[in-house]
Amino acid sequence: MEPRQILREITAYERTFRKWEERARKIVKRYQGDYVRQNQAQYNILWSNVETLIPAVFARVPQPEVTRRFKDRDAVGRVAALILERALDYEIQHYDDYRAGMVSAVKDRFLGGRGVAWVRYEPKFQSEQLQISEDAEESVETIDYECAPVDYVHWKDFGHQCARSWEEVKFVWRKVYLRYDELVKRFGEEVADGTPLDNAVSDYVKDDKSERQESRATIYEVWSKDDSMVYWVSKAREQFLDAQPDPLGLHEFWPCPRPLYAAMTTDSLEPIPDFSIYQDQADELDLITTRIDGLLRALKVTGVYDASQPSLQRLLSEGSNGTMIPVDSWSVFSERGGVKGMIEFLPLDQVAGALLQLYGARDQIKAQIYELTGISDIIRGQSAASETATAQEIKGRFASLRLRKMQEDVARFAKDLLRIKAQIICRQFQPQTIALMAGVQQMTEPPEVIMQAMQVLKDDDMRGFRIDITSDSLTQIDDEADKAARVEFMAATSQFLERTVQAATVAPALMPLMGELLLFGIRGFKVGRSIEGAFDQTMAMLQQPKPEQPDPQQMAMQAEMQARAAEMQASQQAEAAKLQLERERLQQAAGIEQIKLQGQQAIEEMRQSNAMQIEAMRQEAETQRVLQKAEIDAAIKRELALMQQQAEEQRMAMAQAQTVGEVRTVVGEVSTQMQQILADVAAALKAPKRIVRGKDGRAVGVESNGQLSRIVRGIDGRLAALEAMEAEEHEMEMSDGDR
Repeated sequence: MEPRQILREITAYERTFRKWEERARKIVKRYQGDYVRQNQAQYNILWSNVETLIPAVFARVPQPEVTRRFKDRDAVGRVAALILERALDYEIQHYDDYRAGMVSAVKDRFLGGRGVAWVRYEPKFQSEQLQISEDAEESVETIDYECAPVDYVHWKDFGHQCARSWEEVKFVWRKVYLRYDELVKRFGEEVADGTPLDNAVSDYVKDDKSERQESRATIYEVWSKDDSMVYWVSKAREQFLDAQPDPLGLHEFWPCPRPLYAAMTTDSLEPIPDFSIYQDQADELDLITTRIDGLLRALKVTGVYDASQPSLQRLLSEGSNGTMIPVDSWSVFSERGGVKGMIEFLPLDQVAGALLQLYGARDQIKAQIYELTGISDIIRGQSAASETATAQEIKGRFASLRLRKMQEDVARFAKDLLRIKAQIICRQFQPQTIALMAGVQQMTEPPEVIMQAMQVLKDDDMRGFRIDITSDSLTQIDDEADKAARVEFMAATSQFLERTVQAATVAPALMPLMGELLLFGIRGFKVGRSIEGAFDQTMAMLQQPKPEQPDPQQMAMQAEMQARAAEMQASQQAEAAKLQLERERLQQAAGIEQIKLQGQQAIEEMRQSNAMQIEAMRQEAETQRVLQKAEIDAAIKRELALMQQQAEEQRMAMAQAQTVGEVRTVVGEVSTQMQQILADVAAALKAPKRIVRGKDGRAVGVESNGQLSRIVRGIDGRLAALEAMEAEEHEMEMSDGDR
């Protein structure tokens, strides 16, 4: 790293932030009241707002909380966290630098828009004479005490690499103003002689009347994150005054936390002061105040009177209660109308009306400023007596929401400062210094646990611990809330202990589990952290095995507990038997229902089967009827054909007969034959019939009295007629098994 590179970064920062520094300087002058012009009154709303907001976000030194990162059962880690917390509390309570740095940084945040603080390690040495031999002694320097002070850095004395966000910054620096003797002590006489005293005290101390020999040199202390180096440079020198590797070994490298910023944009680290948001309204407020001041000066009793009556002047200048002023020529005085006719006062109605209008306008502008800045009447402690408790609670919640972001930013800044302090304590302080600061002699922990905890602090640093500060701890402490927390802790612990004793009496094996549950609950209470060790020791003692000693009272209690347990077991068995009976009853009911469903299903199946059989019988009967009808029709046709044939034969025979006797004989024979035919038809109808089926199972013919008839079907497949068929045809169409 070259000095020129660092000086270029410093120059670029000064050029970029010049306008902001000029604006911040004007805001500070306005806060101080130095901006008032001639014949102009001032309503310093900036001072009022800043002095209202500062105690709202930082009213007292915070209470640090150091806890283990993982809240498991670790006595060494718990003691180490307690020692570090005590050391931090000693640092911020014993030395005033932390509070002063926080107050100044918070004020800079509300004025210029950026507050900065710087933490450093400062050991104090003392000389001791060591006896080397009988005749020789050697002076040795030893550390007398150590501290990690917080330095407030003025907004003009801080700088960083120009970037869009704090995470992109690689260089930070601060200006340090050193006298010549301080230069010699810090860098040596050679460097001090070559470094000009280019900054007078009056440049940074207001109204300082010191002589020239009090001028100081401006030294830039630059921390470079890229190469983990610290450089001291001066603009008047081309070489480094000094360069050292990382002297503190902090996790984030910077000895300063992220500055406490006001409003910002995402493209620059240049803050936007709060006053610039309502500067126009503040100017209007001053203008109205100036006019009110002028009207108040004009609002007085003045007028004119008749010079011939000098007693009128005495009436106003000398008159008091019960004083009578004589007048000359009372008759003339009366004729002119008395006092009303000889004196005229300046009218004040218009002046008073204008004043009322100006007061109203000023209140409206103040309301606008409060809306812009987030300051409401509840924050300023103003509320109407007629408001209900619910209304005031709602307003209080709203006000806390408006302030929450600013309080969280301040809490983050305070927490980061304490984290840097804690890292310096763990890495740089001697163990005996930490022990003295934490007062380990008054701790009730075992000495071996304390020694291990001190070693953990030196080895583990801050990796196993978490430092936290709540935003509420920065405001005024609420004693009632602290008492309520302690009462809640005592009530919860007492109730749990009572139940733990009862459970341990019945089942001693549950004691370890109940102890862990108790410690788990204690770790959740902030007020219980200081006595967590006592609970650890008590639980360890209770878990140690003890010789059993018969105790009649205990035995009686155990017998009673066993009787209760037996009674409870019998009750449970009876309840189980009852449940079993109920289960069996439900199963039987379910079986009956199943049987009923099966019977209904069987009945339904039988009904459907019977319906199908009836339908088949109906169809078979219909087929028999049709077959019988077809058979009768076929028999009648055959007989009619036979009768026609025989009649033709008889006609021919009658034609050939020569005598009437022959004719009668033929007629008788024909009549006899007709009767025989009808008898044969009737016998055929009454004779049994058999349906003959083919190879495909369909009916193809009917056999009656040894006579075969073929079934003739119509177009629709139904039986249409029967016709006689020869035996040969029958053998061809039907097999033997079908007969």
